[in-house]
Amino acid sequence: MALRNIREEGDSILLKKSRPVVDFDKRLHILLDDMRETLLQAGGVGLAAPQVGVLRRAVLVMDTNKEGLTDEEQIIELINPRIVESDGEQTGQEGCLSVPGVYGIVTRPEHVRVRAQDRFGNAFECEGTGLTARCFCHELDHLDGHLFTELAQRLLTEEELQEMSGEE
Repeated sequence: MALRNIREEGDSILLKKSRPVVDFDKRLHILLDDMRETLLQAGGVGLAAPQVGVLRRAVLVMDTNKEGLTDEEQIIELINPRIVESDGEQTGQEGCLSVPGVYGIVTRPEHVRVRAQDRFGNAFECEGTGLTARCFCHELDHLDGHLFTELAQRLLTEEELQEMSGEE
């Protein structure tokens, strides 16, 4: 496994639509393993392949609804994912590893069900609420070349961020 560079806003790859994964081979497994290591090192809750420079429909999402698991155990690999059901609404703070230091207020579904494939091509469904649902939506947006800043009702100021974190 190797750490990959996370592409940042301004890199044109982040604005492109990803292609479906058709080969569930060693190259895909290496990509997923590298993305896993990169996500854990960066301390994020999700990572999409375009964020590491690969235009393929692959994402990792931390299932924060599962308690008592390590960060490593919370990671769900989603290949060719698509949202098949969503309901409810949540509005809250959102950030992105590709837009460091910037946070905004974004409205997303409260509950999301995703259909995807695993690293071997087997189809499965998973679902999440709260932060996990937010993360599913956020990461799938990356696969279509969209950043959260496009959806943000507004970006938070430095003062608001300090206030939210309890700093003075």
